[in-house]
Amino acid sequence: MKTTTLPGILIGFVLIVFSILLGGDLKRYVDLPSVLIVFGGVFAAALASYPTANFRQLLKSLREVFQGSEIDLMGDLDNVLDLANKARREGMLALDGMEFQDPFLKKGIELIVDGTDSELVREILEGEIALTEEHDQVPVKILLSMAGLAPAFGMVGTLIGLINMLMFLSDSAALGPAMATALITTFYGVILANLIFTPMATKLRAANALRLARCEMLLQGILMIQQGSNPRIIREKLISYVPEDLRTSKVSSESTLEESMDGIDGQTATE
Repeated sequence: MKTTTLPGILIGFVLIVFSILLGGDLKRYVDLPSVLIVFGGVFAAALASYPTANFRQLLKSLREVFQGSEIDLMGDLDNVLDLANKARREGMLALDGMEFQDPFLKKGIELIVDGTDSELVREILEGEIALTEEHDQVPVKILLSMAGLAPAFGMVGTLIGLINMLMFLSDSAALGPAMATALITTFYGVILANLIFTPMATKLRAANALRLARCEMLLQGILMIQQGSNPRIIREKLISYVPEDLRTSKVSSESTLEESMDGIDGQTATE
């Protein structure tokens, strides 16, 4: 899934810079004390609020923000259908010992191969989904926290600028820089919150929702394989978890499924 986060941020910055250039000098909007107050304050406060492990998790999650999610729901659906076809042809034990790259799918298949009760399988896998959802929310919470901190530290810079302005009220030469610091810090905080942190958190939420949909789809597929459901019925059930814009391989999947089912039906008729 392609992402538009980086192009969107760059377009936003270009438009802001272009608007500044139309009305004045860009150098007036560059203020080192304001940068230190807003950027330094936000990251220091976030670092004080969350453990280091959470920041490592955030850095790993940023790959999904800028590179897009690697989740392929149609590919996962095809894998489930292949497993269903294999189980119907050769029996449930034929799935034993198969290699799975995805730990969630591996655990589910191992449970049904071992003859675990379907309700217990559902309970175990739903527990895994809940843990995954809770784990994925950590980077989103950090980004939203930083989005809230940015305007707050912008106000801190504004207060500092106003205090300096009042302290040197008799010195007209000092009023300009003090007022600039007072206003630019708020400017930095608003941009940081609304153009960087909030969009990144929103994109991570979308990626997390897609991952959750994938786990739910796999859970339903595993349970239907255990029940011995027809692959056609499994596909009709699981396709509802795939957004319309991601159903790119729908036609090829249907043709593959028809060929597989023809093979099963032909084998049954021969027997």
